[in-house]
Amino acid sequence: MMLGRGLPSRSGSFRPESLGQNALAIIRNVFFTFFVIGVLVFTVIAATYEPEDPLFHPSTKITNFLTSTSNATFISDSTVVKTGEDFMKANETAFGSSINASDVVSIGTLPAMDSEVEEKEALDCSGEIDKPIDCTDPEVFHLMMSAAIEQFKDIHFYRFGKPVRGMNDSSCHMAWRFRPKEGKTASLYKDYRSFVIARSGNCTLSVVSIGDYHSGGNARKRKKHQKPGFEKTPMGEDDKNIGVQVVGESVNDTLPVVESEKSFDQGKYLLYSGGGERCKSMDHYLWSFMCALGEAQYLNRTLVMDLNICLNSVYTRSGQDEEGKDFRYYFDFEHLRESASVLDQDQFWSDWNKWHQKDGLSISLVEDIRVTPMKMVGVKDTLIMRKFGSVEPDNYWYRVCEGEAESVIQRPWHMIWKSRRLMDIVSAISAKLNWDFDSVHVVRGEKARNRVQWPNLDTDTSPEALLSSLQDKVDDGRNLYIATDEPDTSFFDPLKDKYSTHFLDEYKDLWDENSEWYSETTKLNKGVPVEFDGYMRASVDTEVFLRGKTQIETFNDLTRDCKDGINTCTSEAS
Repeated sequence: MMLGRGLPSRSGSFRPESLGQNALAIIRNVFFTFFVIGVLVFTVIAATYEPEDPLFHPSTKITNFLTSTSNATFISDSTVVKTGEDFMKANETAFGSSINASDVVSIGTLPAMDSEVEEKEALDCSGEIDKPIDCTDPEVFHLMMSAAIEQFKDIHFYRFGKPVRGMNDSSCHMAWRFRPKEGKTASLYKDYRSFVIARSGNCTLSVVSIGDYHSGGNARKRKKHQKPGFEKTPMGEDDKNIGVQVVGESVNDTLPVVESEKSFDQGKYLLYSGGGERCKSMDHYLWSFMCALGEAQYLNRTLVMDLNICLNSVYTRSGQDEEGKDFRYYFDFEHLRESASVLDQDQFWSDWNKWHQKDGLSISLVEDIRVTPMKMVGVKDTLIMRKFGSVEPDNYWYRVCEGEAESVIQRPWHMIWKSRRLMDIVSAISAKLNWDFDSVHVVRGEKARNRVQWPNLDTDTSPEALLSSLQDKVDDGRNLYIATDEPDTSFFDPLKDKYSTHFLDEYKDLWDENSEWYSETTKLNKGVPVEFDGYMRASVDTEVFLRGKTQIETFNDLTRDCKDGINTCTSEAS
């Protein structure tokens, strides 16, 4: 009986219902074990991982921003940051119709009628040859336009300013806006030159000579309530260049001020404080700054910005990070100020301290980057201050624009342009080469000495190798601009037998103590001279290179090595 009772009891423990429950319990335990192991592994990785690049977990947007197939050499080696004009495509229609010689003739701007010529030839002006030239005479204007179009064949003219008197009775100064015919950037340039005008014995006027770039300073002066010294083109075109950088105009990058206590009280402000951006590379700084500017626009607030930049050691002569650099040395603050609502941080705190107790102004302090811009739309406080800690990379400004916010906050690239003072140096160098030159970038320096990572670079960039590489790419006798980090430019002397070689330091007069750049930056820096630092040099070198008709890069064209070292070539750059 005991045995009989035990058998049913034993067989009952193996019922199908019990097997199903046991299997489910085992599966749950297995999955839970894998989950715990996964959490532990992730925690260990997160605690110990140190990213190689400070731009931690970059999105596809920042990847596109920091890379380029067209000038990848420069992006990699000089880290000259892209700005708004680099994202704009040069479209001929955006500038209106250019002016050429046939246009000038078609509207009667040349004294070309046969009857007029015959009549003029019959006149005797022998006693008036030395009479002062009237620069306001339409005939002089038309003559100067035609002479400029004839002499400068590698540029398109878009607008001429009316001539003004030059330095003496026989000279006139005239300004114009132009673009190089093969220009790849969406920028206009302004030049103003001195023309020497002569009168012959039969009253015929002729242009004897045209001065160097920016030699016609009298034509540069601004006029109130007008475009800077410009009239409409002879073709009657309207000004279609709004939003396009014009290099060569007078720069007015004075700091904006709050007009009154009332306007300050009614304003809403956003300020980023602290963070890991200090003394990082310029591309890191700008990517983060544009996040702040984008959030300010999204919240409809004025961005309170610190104009003092710490320049990373890679750009400095001392090899150390250097504080006290001004945002306006590197970027076009006038354009930013006119495009966005911004205020200098020093000016803001001065006004805040003056009025906040009296007017009850309030601050909303945000110390967590996980507080998204979308959560702050309804904040009523006068100032929203995002305060960033000391732990990188969680204290990088651009982290605010990642994740959920990435699809909401748009970086307003069109608002940030390169410094027009630096771009004016680029324009001057290009003008001295008549906008008709080829360019080559030759990377040497530390990379050429590191034969482990770049085993062929030194040999591939030797003068002999360069001559071989360039022979099918650049015609003999051409102007060749060489952008390079090689300190001794005599290294390239063998190339002089085939080309007219040019280097950045050949144009030192454009930033030395007698230059316009030196004068304006010294004034900007309260009377203290400003060093033409490594980032400025790299910017100008890069921009001149990009204006060459033929552009030859080190790692795309000259060497088998990879730009980032052995085994790092991609299909695009190899």
